[in-house]
Amino acid sequence: MATYKLQRYLLMSVDPVHIGTGGYRLGRVDNSIVREPGTRIPKIPGSAIHGAIRSYAAQLYETPEAAGQSQERVEEPDKNPVCYTFGYIKKTKKENGEEETRAYSGVVNVFDAHILLFPVYSMAGPVWVSTLERLKDAGFSVKNSNTGKASDPEYGKAYVTWERKEPLNLGWLMVEIAGQVTMSPLESASWQNEKCWGPVANCIVMVNEALFSHIVNSNLEVRTSVSINPETGAAEEGALFTYEAIPRATFLTMDVVLDDYREAFPTEKCGQGKTAKDNPLPRGKWEGPLDVVKAGLKMAEWLSVGGMGTRGFGRLGIVGEPLEETLG
Repeated sequence: MATYKLQRYLLMSVDPVHIGTGGYRLGRVDNSIVREPGTRIPKIPGSAIHGAIRSYAAQLYETPEAAGQSQERVEEPDKNPVCYTFGYIKKTKKENGEEETRAYSGVVNVFDAHILLFPVYSMAGPVWVSTLERLKDAGFSVKNSNTGKASDPEYGKAYVTWERKEPLNLGWLMVEIAGQVTMSPLESASWQNEKCWGPVANCIVMVNEALFSHIVNSNLEVRTSVSINPETGAAEEGALFTYEAIPRATFLTMDVVLDDYREAFPTEKCGQGKTAKDNPLPRGKWEGPLDVVKAGLKMAEWLSVGGMGTRGFGRLGIVGEPLEETLG
C-alpha cells in the first residue's frame, strides 16, 4: 500500500524574494511579483520552489544532469533518488530497434508557499501582521486574553500579543487596538524553539482578513535599478526600472505531500550517505523522497529561489522541523 505523508514547513525569507510574473506590466512597479488571483496577496509558487530544490538536490548528489526538463544524460534514472523523487523521462530501445519513451511522475507534490506573518514598520518597532484564519491553518492556537476564545477583529481594529491600548500604525495605516491575544504553535512543532521565533512571538498583530491584503501590498519592498552600458560603464539612458519583492523576515508556510505510488526509492548509495560518485553526501543520508526535498530546500538558504539572485535576493530558510501527518 502506498504511503501518504504531509509535511508543513515554516519558512522565513532571509533576503527579499522576487518571483516575477514574466513580463512588464503597468502599475506601481515595472516588474511585479506573483499574487493570488482572489486576494491579490503575493506568494511563492510551488513550481518555483520545486525547480530550485530539484536542481540543488541534483548538485548535492553529484548528478547535475538529473535537474532540468530532460534527463537523457542520466544513465540509470530508476536508480537516481533525485529523478525518482521529482519525476523523469526514460528512453529505451526495443528489440526491433524502435525507441520507446516513458514518463514517470514524481512522488512529491510541492505546493505554493503562502504568507503567514508579514513584517511591517510601526511606531512600536517592527511588527509581524497576520490573520486568524492564516494562523489557524498553520496550526497555531489563538486565544483572547479576556474571553479565552479566538475571534476575528473588526475592520480597522487589531489584536496584539503584547499589552497595548494606544492606536498603532502599520506602515501608513492606523488601527485601533481591540485587545491582547496569546498564540502558540502546536506542541509537536519545534518552531518556538528557534532563535528567530522568540522576538517575533511578542510582536504579532492580528488584523481582519479584508485588511491584510492592503497592508501587505502597501509594504512590499520596492527597488529601482538601471541597466549599465558595457562600453561606457555608465547608466543606460531610458533603462531605469523598478521591481517589487516579498521583504526580508517574512514567514511563510508550505506543504509538501508524499505520494510514493511506486514504493521503490533507490537507497543503494544515498541511503548510505554517499553520492553517485561515492563521495560523502552533504546533509546526511537520504532514506526517502522527503529527505531529498528537505536537503534541496536547505540549500535554498544559500543559493536562493526566484529572480534577482545575483543582486542579493531569494534566500529562504527553514524554521525548525516540519510538522508531519501520515495517512496509510
